[in-house]
Amino acid sequence: MEDNTFIFLAGLHRSGTSLLHEILREHSEVSGFSKTGAPEDEGQHLQAVYEPAKSFGGPGKFAFDQKSYMDESHSLATNVCAKDIFEQWSKYYDLSSKYLIEKSPPNIIRTRYLQRIFSGSKFIVILRHPIAVSYATQKWSNTSVKSLINHSLHAYEIFLDDMRLLNSVYVLRYEDFVCEPQETVDTICRFLDLSPITVHHKVRNNINEKYFSIWKSDRKKFYNKVLFKITPDLEARANRCGYSLINYNECVPVPWLGSHNKANTLKR
Repeated sequence: MEDNTFIFLAGLHRSGTSLLHEILREHSEVSGFSKTGAPEDEGQHLQAVYEPAKSFGGPGKFAFDQKSYMDESHSLATNVCAKDIFEQWSKYYDLSSKYLIEKSPPNIIRTRYLQRIFSGSKFIVILRHPIAVSYATQKWSNTSVKSLINHSLHAYEIFLDDMRLLNSVYVLRYEDFVCEPQETVDTICRFLDLSPITVHHKVRNNINEKYFSIWKSDRKKFYNKVLFKITPDLEARANRCGYSLINYNECVPVPWLGSHNKANTLKR
């Protein structure tokens, strides 16, 4: 384990993690899971030490379960567990690579745990508008858009609190990534001290608009489950996470986007 450095890619379901994972694992100095047979080649399904998101309700629900949260004080935050996870993952990696990348949605509320068991880890965290995440996830979650929006905000809030204790993390928004994919990947490569790579994947930049249109339409329907009041507190929570539920077409400026390489120095 001492010869490799982990890159943990974190973000809720349908937040662009799969696309970013595919792009970064193509780098000559990065090895990532591919054709493993596991859903979306996610590491959460390729180990037997900790429980995957489905054990806590799955997409749109897992962050609500306190038992799904993990940090450095968790009972599984041990060297033995780290060795077991590494051995289970290593069969899918090229261990001659400088970096080993892994992405799973629960990573967003387990960053401190992963940093504890794999020292020197780097984190790339991608956030997406809660409205878009909610509609994109609803077909899997069988719950209301209101609950899904609260789930997104709850997960983001957990991460932002934990972020202060991370030694090396890069935070981006899905909306910025899809507008400028090459520039975003160039910046991530600089953060990782890697040579630049060319983005060959097709990146569509207008997918959020479909979900915003549904949101706007649904808000007019008295019988629809999404007809709930956007309270000042709910809007403030979204704003702290870089988004707005009222002016949903505009991102809210926040100070914590980009790279952070020193623990305990971040202020929200």
